[in-house]
Amino acid sequence: MIEKVKLMEQRYNELSNKLSEPGVADDQKLFTGLMKEFKNLTPIVEKYREYEKAENSFNEAHELLEAGGLDRDFKEMVQSEYEESKADMEKLSDELKILLLPKDPNDDKNVIIEIRGGAGGEEAALFANSLYRMYSMYAETKGWKQEVLSAHPTELGGFKEISFSIEGEGAYSRLKYESGVHRVQRVPETESQGRIHTSTVTVAVLVEADDVELEINPTDLKIDVFRASGAGGQHINKTESAVRITHLPTGCVVECQDERSQFKNKDKAMKILRSRLYEMLLNEQNDKIASERRTQVGTGDRSERIRTYNYPQGRMTDHRINLTIYRLEEILNGNLEEVLDALATADQAAKLAMQQNQ
Repeated sequence: MIEKVKLMEQRYNELSNKLSEPGVADDQKLFTGLMKEFKNLTPIVEKYREYEKAENSFNEAHELLEAGGLDRDFKEMVQSEYEESKADMEKLSDELKILLLPKDPNDDKNVIIEIRGGAGGEEAALFANSLYRMYSMYAETKGWKQEVLSAHPTELGGFKEISFSIEGEGAYSRLKYESGVHRVQRVPETESQGRIHTSTVTVAVLVEADDVELEINPTDLKIDVFRASGAGGQHINKTESAVRITHLPTGCVVECQDERSQFKNKDKAMKILRSRLYEMLLNEQNDKIASERRTQVGTGDRSERIRTYNYPQGRMTDHRINLTIYRLEEILNGNLEEVLDALATADQAAKLAMQQNQ
């Protein structure tokens, strides 16, 4: 492992020199590629330099203890340095192993989140709105940009389904664990007897794919335009601005009707379609690597029940890692860091264990 990191440090130094050369910054494509590689290597090199520092302290203390002839007080101090440096080396070595795990190539990409009401009718639709609000507030705390791409609201203020994009550095790396079935247990506002109902909502987190990664043949598309419909009100379109795109080879259908412009609706529909097709491609690849799929902490299986939000008890439980937090209101207000950190740590631990068993 150390030899591998030494080569990375050598490459890191080469990149540092290259980036400072005159003219490199003028070539935007070259500069962006070099900066990305430099940025990816930085945490590994910094951790390795911490390891080297601890190793030097350990070796110095070891040599002094081996040489002998130390007075009592100085020997105790050196022994303490020896033990601390040894513990630091072990800790930093473990951290380096995690940093060296193969990185998900999609981690730095933007995402499209699709939320759909499941079992529970209007109550499920209302909770779909709660989850949309939760992710929107989390995105705001991270300084990420959020945009609704398609929405089917209900008269009571819920969503039968809603698709929205989140743009920001590392968006997929943080939100990829959210795909699956989210269960809510609470007393609905429409329930006069005060009985607790259980409803479900499905969440799908898709990588926002671009034209370079996924080429779609225009002849494979069937595009229909129609008049928008909705829950009612004065803003329903009077013209045929809504767009439905069908990808004929896969049968994937996307509709967008939120914008008054047909062109804007088509653009948003294509964005969603591209991401859905990219997800299909990723799923095909993952199916070919069964052992890798087993290490994932529920990233992608929409049928898996991953989480329960229990309002009467004020708790959230993530069933994949047996994590329970009794701060439900905070979580629904976008404070997701503790949950997402725990999921990322569990995922890393599973991958590390698999790597060590190979």
